[in-house]
Amino acid sequence: MPVRQVLSEGNVPVKVWTREIEESALRQLGNVARLPCVHHHVAAMPDAHTGIGATVGSVIATRDAIIPAAVGVDIGCGMVACRLSLSAADIDEKRLRRIFDQISRDVPVGRDQHPEGRGRPDAARPFAKRLEELVHRHPQLLKSVGRHSDWARQMGTLGGGNHFIELCLDEADRVWVMLHSGSRGVGNAIGTYFIDLARRDMERQVAQLPDRDLAYLREGSRHFDDYVAAVHWAQEYAFRNRQCMVDAVLEALRRHLPPFSVTGEAVNCHHNYVAREHHYGADVWVTRKGAIRARRGDLGIVPGSMGARSYIVRGLGNPESFDSSAHGAGRRMSRTAAQRRFTAEDLARQTEGVVCRKDKGVVDEIPGAYKDIDAVMENQRDLTEVVHTLKQVLCVKG
Repeated sequence: MPVRQVLSEGNVPVKVWTREIEESALRQLGNVARLPCVHHHVAAMPDAHTGIGATVGSVIATRDAIIPAAVGVDIGCGMVACRLSLSAADIDEKRLRRIFDQISRDVPVGRDQHPEGRGRPDAARPFAKRLEELVHRHPQLLKSVGRHSDWARQMGTLGGGNHFIELCLDEADRVWVMLHSGSRGVGNAIGTYFIDLARRDMERQVAQLPDRDLAYLREGSRHFDDYVAAVHWAQEYAFRNRQCMVDAVLEALRRHLPPFSVTGEAVNCHHNYVAREHHYGADVWVTRKGAIRARRGDLGIVPGSMGARSYIVRGLGNPESFDSSAHGAGRRMSRTAAQRRFTAEDLARQTEGVVCRKDKGVVDEIPGAYKDIDAVMENQRDLTEVVHTLKQVLCVKG
């Protein structure tokens, strides 16, 4: 399926892979396209929806600059999945409920973290020196990171919002572990700090921006190199955080299931991040804000909402999307709107067959609040091909 619509309101065009997108998101895309640092065009994936400053589901290539708010505060947020040697016959509902309780005990969710002396200190230790060096150069960051000074105890924890841990079955009834998380509180602190620095830099330059959340740091400027170092630190932390949680989930499964092995390589991919890449004749900074890299042959994960299908995909390397793909179903409505519209009874009905929370506290994550994942996949047939189709049977929400 080709690009659905092309906008030409800025310095560069905007290529959009869907027609199901709010006017506010289209305005945001137009604002980004007006920035002088944007390269060639802006790409909006089929799950695109309104974000803060930049649209969630957008891919932005910039020359000699990065927009910290486009990268966002959940730096390195992404997915990991691995297939097990188990089948559907090994996970009846009784076992699933025991596993749900075990994972809920072993993996802290929401604002919780590992107790003192527990967790994954060995995994966190390699990150300490680089963070100390960053804080030394930016003493003001200590105030922000100080609120999250237990970052080491958050290694191997889920967080809140739409983060989740799932057991799924694929098209051959094989069991998969899949989870979604990012860089936790320390990534939020780093992102918030540098977003503010970029805004203040723009104000000092009296630069006119279509949205103050699109303030950018230029290469060679006072804070650029430190931001790059900080954002890469947070992305690596997020990657390792997901690995640690997979290890904890596998340990939980071994308590309640027959012996098994991990069959096939795990897929671990960011969908909120920035990377240096080459596109349309130039070395640029590519920010994927709610999008995964989908170069030809790249494996990625495109999850649906709990109760819907998810997909393991292989990238087709489409240059128009900057080698990118949607990162999931994308929200159809805000959390507040979902809470007003749906009830716990609606949630129970829409998640039938999935062992998960079905109370009012997670109604904002109801499948009806998200776009149709199959429509998203149909709209990006020129971006990815489906390798495996997964269906959740257990979901632990942040």
